[in-house]
Amino acid sequence: MNNQQLMLALEMLELDIDISQNARAMIQAIQEQRRDRRQRRWWTRDWLLRRPIHGQYEALMSEMYAEDPSAYRNFVRVDPLMFQELLHMVTPKINKRNTWYRKSIDPGLRLAITLRYLATGDSYHTLMYGFRVAHNTICGIVREVCEAIVSVYSEDVLLTPTEPEQWKAIAEQFEAKWQFPHTLGALDGKHVPIRCPKNGGSLYYNYKGYHSIVLMALVDADYKFRWVNIGAQGGFSDAQIWNQSDLKQAIERGLMGLPTATPFPGDDKPIGYYIIADDAFGMRTWLMKPFSRRGLSYDERIFNYRLSRSRRVVENAFGILANRFRCLLSVMNQEPETVHVIVSACVCLHNIMRMRYPGDQNLLLDQEDERHQVIPGAWRDGVNMDDLQITRGGNMDTFDAKQQRLYMKHYLNSPVGSVPWQDKMI
Repeated sequence: MNNQQLMLALEMLELDIDISQNARAMIQAIQEQRRDRRQRRWWTRDWLLRRPIHGQYEALMSEMYAEDPSAYRNFVRVDPLMFQELLHMVTPKINKRNTWYRKSIDPGLRLAITLRYLATGDSYHTLMYGFRVAHNTICGIVREVCEAIVSVYSEDVLLTPTEPEQWKAIAEQFEAKWQFPHTLGALDGKHVPIRCPKNGGSLYYNYKGYHSIVLMALVDADYKFRWVNIGAQGGFSDAQIWNQSDLKQAIERGLMGLPTATPFPGDDKPIGYYIIADDAFGMRTWLMKPFSRRGLSYDERIFNYRLSRSRRVVENAFGILANRFRCLLSVMNQEPETVHVIVSACVCLHNIMRMRYPGDQNLLLDQEDERHQVIPGAWRDGVNMDDLQITRGGNMDTFDAKQQRLYMKHYLNSPVGSVPWQDKMI
């Protein structure tokens, strides 16, 4: 090896030494930085560990279940039997395994926390002090349980008809209860308040002056939700959301299996089946709405009364939904995707109650006395969800729909289509 090669080898050796010394210094600095970090004060707080003794689920709810079922029902807003049914159905999806260092949270406690949140809209911190579960854990529990409820129940209790016989069953129910023939459901939408999403700007800002997503629904004669559209930005109007909805597009393409036209009772002219809505929507032969309020004739006022009487089911459905699950009235701090899941769970729970425990809701509904005067339901006494903005113009009614409405007006004022009390209601 000559002198030049020897000098090069020494330089490379010195460079390696410098590199290793720098790496060692960096490692030492990282280790010192980690030691300087604030040490965690608790793995979990001691008072949280006393949950089996003092927690609301383990102590308070057990006492109410044994001694006061009405208080239990008021606490979680579902019947004790319904709570047990829900627990049985969702446990496979929300049950967690114990580990060597921590015991998992009981599925019953997970469900109780979620139902209490849906019933009150309380913050996760407030729920933490009652149930003795950390607020960041509750954050995951609520979404997980709501997803489980939707997954287990939505196909059974939130099923939109697609066959003519299914639609006819709804129409027969409307005719029997509300004396409005060929009605497939009542359509409307409401705002659900939310916190402004990150980088959301004014996308969710509505005309009422707050941020929201929209719950639009089709409701049958028994106040059950048959179709829902959840998550549209609050700045949209009824008509904008409806025009972009999957249900409207499916109806226009003939994919929903609507029944063929048949005559009204006591009549001979075939009339199609239709949805009823307010004047925010463009009228079609399959969507009827009231006459404009200006300059109404006597017959038109009768038609509007009959249609509005039937459409009251959707107002009541939204009213008892929000009265039961008051999280829909509070400003929800979750991201819009999580709010979508929570609202879907509320709708599923509402339908379960209408199908299996209707007595828990009937006292909240509007009633009619023997003269068919409306007795306002208890849901009207409190705060309710806001209506959507009505868009004027650009949502035109078709000629055929106008002609059909005129024919219906004459029918509802005729001896075969009228009801005895309608003249006293206008």
